[in-house]
Amino acid sequence: MQEMKDTRRALVRIAYDGLVHKTFRGHQAAERFENETRVLRYLTSRGCDITPKVIEVYPEELRLVTSNCGQRVEHISEKRVRELYSDLEQQFQVRHDDPYARNITYRTSTGDLCLIDFEFATILDPAAPPGPKLDPPEPDAPR
Repeated sequence: MQEMKDTRRALVRIAYDGLVHKTFRGHQAAERFENETRVLRYLTSRGCDITPKVIEVYPEELRLVTSNCGQRVEHISEKRVRELYSDLEQQFQVRHDDPYARNITYRTSTGDLCLIDFEFATILDPAAPPGPKLDPPEPDAPR
C-alpha cells in the first residue's frame, strides 16, 4: 500500500487495487469514523457521484475502505472551492465543515472534481438521524 497521509488524526493509504484505507486515530477517532461512514452512505443513497463510496467498514480497527476519487488538485480558485461546497449543501443537504481545497480531488477517469474527507460533515436533512457530537475542526489546520 502507498501511504498518502499520516497525521495525528488519520493514516490514509491507497492499496494496489486503488481502494483507499483510512484509519482514524487521535481525538474523537471513533466519533469521526462513525460520522464519515454515516455521511458517505447518506450521500450514496442520495445519488451523489462526486464523493467516495463505502466499500468496507472495520469498526474494531476504526478503519474505513472507500473508492478512490483521484488525485488532490494542485490549483483551484477560491470561487470554485466555494461553489463545490455550496453545491454539495444545496443538492445533497450535506455541509462539509472542513471546506478547503485540500479536500478536493480530480478523478481523471470521469473528469470530475470530487470531495473527500467527511469526518466533520453534517447532514442537514431533518429526516436523517443525528450524528455523533463532534468538536469542530481547527480552522485550516493541517491534518
